[in-house]
Amino acid sequence: MTGRAQPLIVGAGPAGIRAAQALVAVGLRPLVVDEAPACGGQIYRQRPVPDGRSAKSLYGSEAGKAQALHGAFHALAGHIDYWPQALLWNLRDGDADIAVAGENRRVAYDGLILATGATDRILPVPGWTLPGVFTLGGSQVALKAQGCAIGSRVVFAGTGPLLYLVAWQYMKAGVEVAAVLDAAPFSAKFAMLRGLPLFPAIVLRGMRFVAELKLRGVALHSGVGGVRIEGTREVSGVAWRSGGREHRIACDGVGYGLTLRSETQASDLAGCTFRFDERDRAWLPQRDAAGRSSVAGVYLAGDGAGIAGADAAERAGERAALALCEDRGLPVSPERAARLERELARIDRFRDVLEAAFPFPAHWAGGIADDTLLCRCEEISAGEAREAMGRYGIVELNRLKAVSRVGMGRCQGRICGGAAAELLAAETGQGIGSVGRLRSQAPLKPVPLVLQPAVRDRETAA
Repeated sequence: MTGRAQPLIVGAGPAGIRAAQALVAVGLRPLVVDEAPACGGQIYRQRPVPDGRSAKSLYGSEAGKAQALHGAFHALAGHIDYWPQALLWNLRDGDADIAVAGENRRVAYDGLILATGATDRILPVPGWTLPGVFTLGGSQVALKAQGCAIGSRVVFAGTGPLLYLVAWQYMKAGVEVAAVLDAAPFSAKFAMLRGLPLFPAIVLRGMRFVAELKLRGVALHSGVGGVRIEGTREVSGVAWRSGGREHRIACDGVGYGLTLRSETQASDLAGCTFRFDERDRAWLPQRDAAGRSSVAGVYLAGDGAGIAGADAAERAGERAALALCEDRGLPVSPERAARLERELARIDRFRDVLEAAFPFPAHWAGGIADDTLLCRCEEISAGEAREAMGRYGIVELNRLKAVSRVGMGRCQGRICGGAAAELLAAETGQGIGSVGRLRSQAPLKPVPLVLQPAVRDRETAA
């Protein structure tokens, strides 16, 4: 057990950084733990070593925000405790188990702010496990952090604002973008017009991405279905259907993703009550407008509590920290708290616009071929999952997990859980909210083990 209890912030992205700032401002010293080697989160991820690229080349129009956040966090040095490359893997009875440099540190926390972020959501398609296929987020990490591309001729497929952003980033980096395949119909994009009064700069920037891709000759296809990634030992092309025709294009890399999903496992272990969110098509931990969860002393901020983007994460992180201060009787500006809540409500309305413009292709689930891998960790195909559903009359997700082992592997269902739920809903004719959610268990992610020197010496002598 380490030192005296202090506020614990999990995540050093936009939400975690602003939360730490707000706590330090009232004289608290939080512990910030993050899996990445440097602050910034996914959206403002930093390079592990300097490589000559400017902030503008890394973050584009968001360079100013990225630099401001990085600078704000660095200014907190000496006022916070910070553990980078640290994995929170368990929460229980007011203690957190955190793996750092091969050892476990059990931390007693006094107030917990979960800013755990989000990951890509996918539905399996033929060939999605081939070498050369990355999620959209993974494609972005490769470009930002490592300065490398996932291929020399790349196709980006799926839906969501990230689809066009990552394609544009690759194009600007000099990579040949062969095509962008959007599951959403072209008509859905007219919903973005409703977003102009709310966030005109964001809407216009998105329109610019699309226009620049088209001007560079990138093929943009809407309303695609039947996506199939082709290849034997590696990606060689992508096939799809649209307009009643079959299409194919050659490529050596694929970025694929269908919007985002919140990382909620830590909230589950913390004991938070969950509710089904129709817009996110996911079970999310309940929170009030200030970020308070159903558990006293546990606060939720950023995409880990509902997808809303980096700007919302900054505001939600600060608001959650202010809620922690309010609950301790520490001085907080009511005007600032109210302003943050108004801004978050405005962003939430814009999220409705984005969802209308980039709807999740739920109809794809019923068409997943039986021989398509559903759970890559346990090597369970969609056909095997369907067979288990039929044989045992399964209508609930955890029962499917128990019978088929879907979701029991290294990812603990973070990748396959949503897809398994969609498949189960499609097969049983239920709404996606009726099939339940996978229960989280410790360890939340695989915990690295380090062989101690004494043990190594004994084995060498033997």
